[in-house]
Amino acid sequence: MITNEQALLTKEDFHTRKDLPSWLYKEYETFHNTVTDKTFPCFFGMSGELKGELRYAYINQDDWSNLPSAVEGFLDLFKLPNYKRHGLFVFVEPFEQEGSIEDYRKQFWDILQYLHEVDEVEWPKESPRDPEHYLWDFRFNGEPIFVFGNAPAYKKRKTRHLGNAMVLGFQPRKIFEGLEGTEKGGIMSREKVRKRVEAWDQLPKHPDIGHYGDPTHNEWKQSFIGDDIEPIQGKCPFHHKSQA
Repeated sequence: MITNEQALLTKEDFHTRKDLPSWLYKEYETFHNTVTDKTFPCFFGMSGELKGELRYAYINQDDWSNLPSAVEGFLDLFKLPNYKRHGLFVFVEPFEQEGSIEDYRKQFWDILQYLHEVDEVEWPKESPRDPEHYLWDFRFNGEPIFVFGNAPAYKKRKTRHLGNAMVLGFQPRKIFEGLEGTEKGGIMSREKVRKRVEAWDQLPKHPDIGHYGDPTHNEWKQSFIGDDIEPIQGKCPFHHKSQA
């Protein structure tokens, strides 16, 4: 059985460990070079990568069993005093042939559904189960987490293209404390990042991008936005176990 420590990787592991899949070393190198580019819009990602504060994991196409231990180990970091604003990036073994946005979006939600199915911690009673509720967010091990997808199928939104692998970013809600949508600091930092994103993407902000807690906003829709400026249609693929 894989321990949390084995499943959760640090920056140093890519230089010292020899037992990781060959595709992973290549994808991490692309990720590193992209997010440390001086013009990369996300200060959080750039700073975290340079300081070694990000954590990583991977899953193969035919085996996702690594993931629950990695996410659990990642969340344990926040139990430490003076924890950093860590982010977790999970690399998914590339398809044999590059897929479409819809292919990657489907797998993204399949992976979150899998994580939910194996999660042993009940969601709080007050936490919405229905993704159509504006206060819904994904939870694992009791923690609310914003999860977002990056994939090679993004051709216009280059900030969401981090290599040949789909990469899932996990950001616990607690790292946004003081940077919430209605806080002055949050509004300023968000707008600064979004201007840089538009310069990289050469597209306006996607209409489904908003801030958590906005009654007119669905959090799930910004997890895997389109490579366009069209609002996402339809229902969220995620189903809480209580509603299955």
